[in-house]
Amino acid sequence: MATVPSQFDLADFPAIPLWDRESDDLVSIPASANTLTGFRQWALSDDFPERGKITYVAGGLIVDMSPESLENHSDIKSEISRVLLNLVRQQNLGRLHIDGALVTNEEAGVSNEPDILYLAKQTLKSGRVTLTPTVDDPHSSKEIVGTVDWVLEIVSPSSIKKDKVLLREAYFQAGIGEYWLVEVVGNSIDFQVLVPGELEYVAAEPKEGWLYSPTFGCEFRLDREKDEDDFWLVTLHRREE
Repeated sequence: MATVPSQFDLADFPAIPLWDRESDDLVSIPASANTLTGFRQWALSDDFPERGKITYVAGGLIVDMSPESLENHSDIKSEISRVLLNLVRQQNLGRLHIDGALVTNEEAGVSNEPDILYLAKQTLKSGRVTLTPTVDDPHSSKEIVGTVDWVLEIVSPSSIKKDKVLLREAYFQAGIGEYWLVEVVGNSIDFQVLVPGELEYVAAEPKEGWLYSPTFGCEFRLDREKDEDDFWLVTLHRREE
């Protein structure tokens, strides 16, 4: 993970090049991206990289071009997406976005692509968020501006500080009502449902291994075990409270 610290004035440089070892491409960060406005302009342009995660938070950029672990990241995201997408669609709750959806909250100074995010229908109707359309198609959006209802981040070795400290603080300041944080630790999986406290997010207390989600109005449990082929099998269980 590469970090562009905020104490450097990027305006002194034409661009900051970063080499993406996986694709053998050169990723060039424009000088204007050292501000939230400049970062958003870059992120919405055709010059923004199609892979990797580039986040504006805490007054600076975090660039992570590392590929996701299949077992410790991608499989977990797929399972959580499967369960929640079915729930959201069956109950007509709103919209669930998986990967690549840029979310910006100007008050919290953050612009990021969460692993998964959720927007309730009422949030969309209330004007709590706005959608930024693409230049050539007003019916296609590339950015959500405002406060979404729920986000998920799955911690990778390269994103520990970003997910557990910087985004945790920024999401709280943005007024996001629920933050799921998942991390594989050895052979176990740490699953937290974080909800706003007085000054910061606090972790919901489990009840017999189940965690209540205020956003979705039910309880969840996340398990991981080896299947018959010795692959990790992740299961998100759901039950009504």
